Amino acid sequence: MGNAWSRWVQAPQSVRLRKVLFQVHLWTGIGLGAYVFVICLTGSVLVYRNELYIAFSPQPVIVDGAGASLAEDALERAARQAYPGHEVQEVRPGETPNHAVRITLTRDGDRIRRLFDPFTGEDLGDPLPLGYRITAWTLDLHDNLLAGQTGRRVNGVGAVFLLVLSLTGAVIWWPGILRWRRSLTIDRRADWNRFNWHVHSAFGFWCWPFLFVWAVTGAYLSYPAAFMAVVDYLEPFDPTSFEERVGDRVMYWLAYLHFGRLGNRGIPGCGSLCNDTTKAIWALAGLVPPALFVTGAYMWWNRVVRRWLKSGPAAS
Repeated sequence: MGNAWSRWVQAPQSVRLRKVLFQVHLWTGIGLGAYVFVICLTGSVLVYRNELYIAFSPQPVIVDGAGASLAEDALERAARQAYPGHEVQEVRPGETPNHAVRITLTRDGDRIRRLFDPFTGEDLGDPLPLGYRITAWTLDLHDNLLAGQTGRRVNGVGAVFLLVLSLTGAVIWWPGILRWRRSLTIDRRADWNRFNWHVHSAFGFWCWPFLFVWAVTGAYLSYPAAFMAVVDYLEPFDPTSFEERVGDRVMYWLAYLHFGRLGNRGIPGCGSLCNDTTKAIWALAGLVPPALFVTGAYMWWNRVVRRWLKSGPAAS
């Protein structure tokens, strides 16, 4: 045991366990790369989703018209003519006569909402601005992979694999007692392959806490019942007690930690400015995992694919 520990401290590359964990890290990263790329990029954007929703919030659409507006049944006919096979579920007039009318239509369980000119019955388009719809689409992609509850469950599995990726990365990062300081920084004078390795190593080290937190909180957001079951097992709920359980407090913070919204949550000295700062840090840190995937894939290409391509013709 002492000899193995000494080898780990001095020359971890010779330890068999590290070699196994390296393979786990490598193939998990390759298999999960595209997923992590998409999830982290959308996550960086969605740190500011509340601000985006406000910026793109729907505004009344004003139309130019003269005379009397169309009756409700005439607007319904115009809507059905524009969307054959649909049934009108709701007609909502604007606040003033020259505001567009919002009409909700349904077909086979699907629902659409459109704006119509109250004077001519012309279809004026979606009531939600494009930026608002893109934000909502990005949120659905990040949370549910555009696949509802099935996508959310898949996201939970992806979070578990991200946890494996972060834990194995933390272990294999250790380069040995004599070289660990060099793994904390990027040597810009190194050749391209070495520079790429330094970027992967340094970025992975400094952003490891974010990756770990995102993995745990991502799993929680996908499977909250499983986390609460663990809390109930470790700290059974007592209906006669008015004290908040430690586990409940931890669960409360997991959702806010995922997106870096820490301001005005009871942390002393952490108000709106703190909230803006943490969100900016979270958004920037979200760009690191895609960089880790690119640099890791490049190393994999050099060490595995390129060697295989070179040896293939000779072997045949």
